[in-house]
Amino acid sequence: MGTTAKLHSLNYSNTKTYLFALLFVSGNILLPRLCHLVPNGGLMLLPLYFFTLIAAYKYGLQVGLLTAVLSPVVNTLLFGMPPVPLLPLVVIKSVLLAVAAAYAASRSGKVALLPILAAVLAYQGVGGVIEGFWHSFPVAAHHWQMAVPGMLLQVFGGYALLKYTR
Repeated sequence: MGTTAKLHSLNYSNTKTYLFALLFVSGNILLPRLCHLVPNGGLMLLPLYFFTLIAAYKYGLQVGLLTAVLSPVVNTLLFGMPPVPLLPLVVIKSVLLAVAAAYAASRSGKVALLPILAAVLAYQGVGGVIEGFWHSFPVAAHHWQMAVPGMLLQVFGGYALLKYTR
């Protein structure tokens, strides 16, 4: 089940790459601000990753990587979230998502639930293993369990947004 939507692959020499990255970084600044109004909203809803998924899936790896790296860094500089000690792990997970989403889009060539699900599970799976070594595996397992609503939001919300944008 998929829908035809125009997917792009912008490169670093294209001005649109930076304009779209700026747009998606802005989304990754505003959405976490809203989600942090809910207790544990960041851990549950994973808002910092949402527009990274959209950026990489719709506009390719370059826009995805710019969004993946800049979003957590700018959020840390402006709001202290994620906290500096967690920033490297969040950037790693964000980059994993950008790579997984861009790869899934390039392989499928369309907007479909299965490739989006695969991208989300891939970055969460690999990121969870890295987090297990970074902190501990019980902490990583607890974060995975808390993040299920956010993963569902990424898959179904990401699919809906990608499907209805041209």
